[in-house]
Amino acid sequence: MTMQGVGMMDKEISNLIALETKRQNEGIELIASENYTSKDIRDACGSILTNKYAEGYPSKRYYGGCEYIDAVEQLAIDRLCKLFNAKYANVQPHSGSQANAAAYRALLPNGGKILSLVLNDGGHLTHGSPVSFSSHLYQFVHYPLNKDGKLDYDKILEIAKIEKPDVILAGYSAYPYAIDFSKFRKICDEVNCYLMVDMAHIAGLIAAGLHQNPVDYADIVTSTTHKTLRGPRGGIILTNSETLIKKINSAIFPYYQGGPLEHIIAGKAICFKEASSDMFKEYARQVIENTKACRDELYRLGAIVSDTNNHLFLLNTLDSYNLTGLEAQILLEKANITTNKNMIPNDILTPNKTSGLRIGFAAITTRGCNKNEAILIANLIHNILSNKLSIEDARKQVSMLTNNWKKIEEI
Repeated sequence: MTMQGVGMMDKEISNLIALETKRQNEGIELIASENYTSKDIRDACGSILTNKYAEGYPSKRYYGGCEYIDAVEQLAIDRLCKLFNAKYANVQPHSGSQANAAAYRALLPNGGKILSLVLNDGGHLTHGSPVSFSSHLYQFVHYPLNKDGKLDYDKILEIAKIEKPDVILAGYSAYPYAIDFSKFRKICDEVNCYLMVDMAHIAGLIAAGLHQNPVDYADIVTSTTHKTLRGPRGGIILTNSETLIKKINSAIFPYYQGGPLEHIIAGKAICFKEASSDMFKEYARQVIENTKACRDELYRLGAIVSDTNNHLFLLNTLDSYNLTGLEAQILLEKANITTNKNMIPNDILTPNKTSGLRIGFAAITTRGCNKNEAILIANLIHNILSNKLSIEDARKQVSMLTNNWKKIEEI
């Protein structure tokens, strides 16, 4: 249904959609976990496929009338497996959290011990946070980053030998460096445990061949589809084990979920096709270049930032500008620059304040942001947080940049 069609039925929702469209078009989106989908994906996600109940899996449904639904889901599975060189896939998870829940269930049906990154160093809520289901169903122990904010594989092995986990978990929400999954595989083999990878943040970079593929090393790989992969909001699970895919499928349905969202799965199928193109590979390369350019300029200006070789970096706002991450986030948002407060390694503040920001370029690169503009954005951030630029003047500069980019409706 078109926006006009929505408005004919519900002007309140239509007006809110229009306002959100305006916000997205007029703002600089630097939240590393967000992106913009293509019109083809949005059309599929708003299609009549939403009408169909399809509990079960292709050719094994609990409802009739699934002939075309089966074809849609099988196409998504086949495209996903080809994209990441996997033998088996499940495309039904409603989110990355659901995908992780199912992966844990497949590997440890009766509970067990999981070794994951210290949450404040960049782990995800589902990697053992006390407020997540994960810590209530499983015993989590953690490995830290080193003093440089990087993975210390020798230390991880040392901890693994002591803790003897059933699973080691790799893949993070705020880690700006490449991950060596082959080293994780060796650690797991040495302590005789499973390797699980949550590649949600870097899936698009992996699809583009710009990061090592965890499918070659892990027992199970999970991901979202809406970050660097640039698809609809949802989750996926990959494995090369016939035994594990059966357990994964059972964990998704009927254990955790009911009917799959086939309109979203259609959007995922389109996403996987788009991500296999040369155009997407160039996009992913540009994301890394833009991220590095912004980071390097902030560093040149005197800010304390992590290094980066992927789509994000961390800015220490507390030591750079005497602002908490929350204060910096609010200040930038007044200028139509959207970021998110984020813990930094060895953070002295609480998660609701934080000492830093997580900054990513996946979204605005989709709109057409280039390296020179990424450098301008670094100067904008620095001048706003240093109180060298008024919010009014900052908004004018933001508007000049965003007017050069694609509108959300045109992507």
